[in-house]
Amino acid sequence: MNTTEATPIHETIDAVYRAESRRVLATLIRLLGDFDLAEEALHDAFRAALEQWPREGVPSNPRAWLVSAGRFRAIDTIRRRTRFDAYQEKAQLEPRVAEPVEWEGDDAVEDDRLRLIFTCCHPLLAEEQQVALTLREVCGLTTEEIARAFLVPPATLAQRIVRAKAKIRDAKIPYQVPEPADLPPRLDAVLRVVYLVFNEGYAASSGTELTRHDLSGEAIRLGRLVVELLPEPEAIGLLALMLLQESRRTARTSETGDIILLDQQDRSLWDRAMIDEGTKLVERALASRRFGPYTLQAAIAAVHAEAPSTDATDWAQIVALYGLLARVEPSPVVELNRAVAIAMRDGPAAGLELVDEILERGELKDYHPLHSVRADLCRRLGRNADARASYERAIALVRQEPERRFLERRLAELT
Repeated sequence: MNTTEATPIHETIDAVYRAESRRVLATLIRLLGDFDLAEEALHDAFRAALEQWPREGVPSNPRAWLVSAGRFRAIDTIRRRTRFDAYQEKAQLEPRVAEPVEWEGDDAVEDDRLRLIFTCCHPLLAEEQQVALTLREVCGLTTEEIARAFLVPPATLAQRIVRAKAKIRDAKIPYQVPEPADLPPRLDAVLRVVYLVFNEGYAASSGTELTRHDLSGEAIRLGRLVVELLPEPEAIGLLALMLLQESRRTARTSETGDIILLDQQDRSLWDRAMIDEGTKLVERALASRRFGPYTLQAAIAAVHAEAPSTDATDWAQIVALYGLLARVEPSPVVELNRAVAIAMRDGPAAGLELVDEILERGELKDYHPLHSVRADLCRRLGRNADARASYERAIALVRQEPERRFLERRLAELT
């Protein structure tokens, strides 16, 4: 096989990996009952695909092929190990494996990824372990990406994942969706996981692109599954928030991948179907009167989505919603967002005063959006020296190329 023949097949395998690897892994964990063994089987399956698909062609059902290949490779691995007797029970799982036709289209609550989420979010695990493990195993984020999301060193994050897997193995945590009576206590961690996955897709923590549609799309899909399984107000609110934010994705970047700020976006590019669905979900969650931070954030996003322009936005309502959010879930990031809304309502001086108060406390001193906001407010006030210093600090902290280019352009405009 020559290189010109190999390249399209390899591209196809790469595409299958991006689209199916998490599904395949979730199913292998169910079949094999062990995270590490399933991960090894996943890689073995794709190695087999690299060897066989160029000769034999891409199978009609790649996911089922990969699951079967991974399962058989894992069984071979077990049999080769000197500790085979300890794995005898896993080898006996072979008769329980369903035929490929039964795996295809499994999008009900028994979906393997949903089972995997609830396993990773078991109450016996610490919350930080729950989130880290789910982001790694269900969604395929790298250890470095998750570490940046948590603002911890990668080595610390890796240890959390190792300890979580050991706890699942030693405590024999079942790989299943909990019974209805056991679901509510587990929901908060699951929603937090979905939220963090969406955030990484909506505004990637690093890399050459602003967004990662694969992650935001996956988070929305998982959000729909959770709402179907447990239609609690906050689950509905989170789904609404994700839909409303994702509705603006196409308008947020130029053809060259550069950032387009909210006030400059072509609102005709916003996805009205997503906005309509998200708005109805917000109303449904608010009507329950048992809503929380996700629903409040969705309500803020709905105000933006309904406004015909930035100037016509109801900034007073947004300030009020952020005030309520700050009481429900206090955080310096919420305070920063409220300061931005106040700057839009009352002018940049009012917003800058609040931003400086947050900065003085030191809680967000290494959070580049704070320095970016401060730079913009100083620029609007004509305080160019202060703006320049804040832009330079933001540039030193930012890890995403489109944001870096945007900040560098703004800094250049000052000089």
